[in-house]
Amino acid sequence: MPRRRSYDQYCAAARALDAVGDRWTLLIVRELLAGPRRYTDLHADLPGVSTDMLASRLKDMERDDLVTRRRLPPPASAYVYEPTDRARDLLPVLRALAAWGAPALGTPGPTDAVRAHWFALPLLDALEAAAAGPGIVEVRLEEGTFHLRVGGAGGGAAYADGPATQEPDVVLRMDAEACAAVARGDLPLGEGVRAGRIEVVAGRIEAVLGAAPGAGGTVGADPVRA
Repeated sequence: MPRRRSYDQYCAAARALDAVGDRWTLLIVRELLAGPRRYTDLHADLPGVSTDMLASRLKDMERDDLVTRRRLPPPASAYVYEPTDRARDLLPVLRALAAWGAPALGTPGPTDAVRAHWFALPLLDALEAAAAGPGIVEVRLEEGTFHLRVGGAGGGAAYADGPATQEPDVVLRMDAEACAAVARGDLPLGEGVRAGRIEVVAGRIEAVLGAAPGAGGTVGADPVRA
């Protein structure tokens, strides 16, 4: 397979961009960090990418040791793409990009696609900043559910699509507007709970988010008084 064009610069940033600077590459990493994906899953959650472009990017990423392809056992017998450790090392890069881009979220435009787990990256920083200790936070939006691991030692923060695979420490329900406001820093968690914009569905928010002022909330609690 011919090598892609390079910046041909003896620079660490240029070398990194040689591998991940093409359009769609980092968004593919974003998807794979949320869990293994079949080709059809990736195509569905990357609106706008052509099948030829996606196939080309995945081949490039396999060559650059960013993704691996694994066959699921029967009865599934399908292939899934997964991130390598090298790709997982890009999580801080994606978090920084999400933090930089969060102020530009605004209101979704009429042609904007929305997926629940796309909120995970900017929300991860907001929850990490408030984390009192390690824990799992499940977030439920109308668009879907995702979960995050926060407060872990040694940079253990992570996110994944779908409900938590083990019992979460706290389950939060909110709409996409509130989630974007938290991600932008416009809505502190405690204020969101008190105002009823964020509902504590299960657990206690203080279990992992003790640094959120006034965010005390329990199942069935009045969110304004919690």
